Amino acid sequence: MTESPRAPSGCAMFGMFRRRRSASMSSLSRINGPPQVTADKDVGAMPEPVNSAKAGAHDGSSIVPRPKVMPLQAQTNGAAPHAPRPSSDKIKPARATNGVAKTASPAVEYTGMAAELDKMIHDHQRVKGTTQMMRATSGNMMMHRNLGNLNAAGGASARSSLERGGSNPKPAPASNGYAFSGLGNIVGGKPQGGDPLCRALSHRTDPEKLKELGNEEFREGHYAEAVALYDQAIIMDPTRPTYWGNKAAALAVLGRLIEAVADCREAIRIDPSYARAHHRLGGLYLRLGEPDKAINYMKQSSKDTTSADVSRAQAVKSRIAKCNDARKLKDWITVLRECQAAVADGADSAPQVMALQAEAMLKLQRHDEADATLRGAPRFGVDESAKLFGTTAHAYVLMVRAQVDMAAGRLEEAVATAQTACQLDPASREAAAVHRRAKAVASARLRGNDLFRASRFAEACAAYGEGLGGGGEAGSAVLLCNRAACHAKLGRQEKAVEDCTGALAVRPGYSKARLRRADCNVKLERWEASLRDYQVLIQELPENDDVKKALAEVEAKIKSQRN
Repeated sequence: MTESPRAPSGCAMFGMFRRRRSASMSSLSRINGPPQVTADKDVGAMPEPVNSAKAGAHDGSSIVPRPKVMPLQAQTNGAAPHAPRPSSDKIKPARATNGVAKTASPAVEYTGMAAELDKMIHDHQRVKGTTQMMRATSGNMMMHRNLGNLNAAGGASARSSLERGGSNPKPAPASNGYAFSGLGNIVGGKPQGGDPLCRALSHRTDPEKLKELGNEEFREGHYAEAVALYDQAIIMDPTRPTYWGNKAAALAVLGRLIEAVADCREAIRIDPSYARAHHRLGGLYLRLGEPDKAINYMKQSSKDTTSADVSRAQAVKSRIAKCNDARKLKDWITVLRECQAAVADGADSAPQVMALQAEAMLKLQRHDEADATLRGAPRFGVDESAKLFGTTAHAYVLMVRAQVDMAAGRLEEAVATAQTACQLDPASREAAAVHRRAKAVASARLRGNDLFRASRFAEACAAYGEGLGGGGEAGSAVLLCNRAACHAKLGRQEKAVEDCTGALAVRPGYSKARLRRADCNVKLERWEASLRDYQVLIQELPENDDVKKALAEVEAKIKSQRN
């Protein structure tokens, strides 16, 4: 291979200069293979350094220049060639003492451009979730205008080592079209070639270039990368409202709505006339179930807001009011209907609406649907939710979540969630009652389980009964099913069937209770009743071999009786 007369630039220049590896770089993964082992018992004596032209290199120098006449090494696996390491009389290999190599003196902390590049690479690496990237340090950093690309192991670029279209599917935009319907100054256009990360490094001092790269990433559906690039632009120039607005749009697609609200508010603080930020903030508040704030900000963006947008926000406001009125009357069907309509009108991420809907489902004995509703709803932190929605509103959301956890048998989580609700709203009698109920059910189950494991079935049966005596349906399905197991152990199959039936009335999808009832009916030779349960179970648990075997045996019994 002959050397090109053209002076290399960009990442190809990494082959021209090498810095002596410092102790601080020992924790970084090597690009060209695993680190050398220095223990004598593993590899024997350390190899002597290759003799080459000293060229007056000082051993304290951080960069060793390339010799004038030096043939390039053959590339291996596409990796960039490196010049041989020059020797020095003062440079000696580290000696191993007792199998442990001595470490060099700690490296000086990086400053200036090196530190900025190192941080940017680290931030991008953290966002992408990969370690196949070489971090920019003062040991491998060239001038920022010559950084063309960073090569990972095997010669592949850092970006190409990530499967962008495979394991990380693009988030689906919300159907209501709010909050990220447009990026303001993000317009269509053919993206420039090259890796956005390396171009970001090349334009490290130009926030507008970083914003343009973020726009490209947003258009391609790479929203986390877009957020990282907008963040870098904001760090360099936090006074540009478009940077904050574009970042808010990317955060909204990622479901980080409360963060998006904060960024929109910052954009408006910088430029109160920024109409698109007002429109986007109004859409975010509508999704979060705050229609009054949504209407206020939409009206301040007459250019981007239509009358239909305002009408939808007003409809959400009306439906939430009807939900609260129906809840006071315990009209759970109306609560459920109005909540579903509010979600369809745009409040698809509103914690209060989701909590009202889940509570109505609990009261209507639709426990599995209530659990699915809250699992599909976005979860926000306690502090940020209390700040945005108020402590009373968020305490109600946590109280409903605790009830759903109890119904699903997650009693420890229910106790912790209810306790937080009480702390947020100490005056709430509802939250206090749910907390007491959660503690009683959890304590009864724990005590009953201990007695059951000790084969003290009669005492365990009484312990579960004490938990059921507190009233309320949430959590009773678990205790009833466990008490049924005690009855079955004591030979009281009839009572076991009754408790299983009670558990299924509270939680129809409780497969464990249905399976126990089917088994008890088999022992009572109620073949038709057990057949019905097993037919339901085979639909819920199609891969369960025990259910298949039991179903076949019951069908054979019924067939033999008919014959």
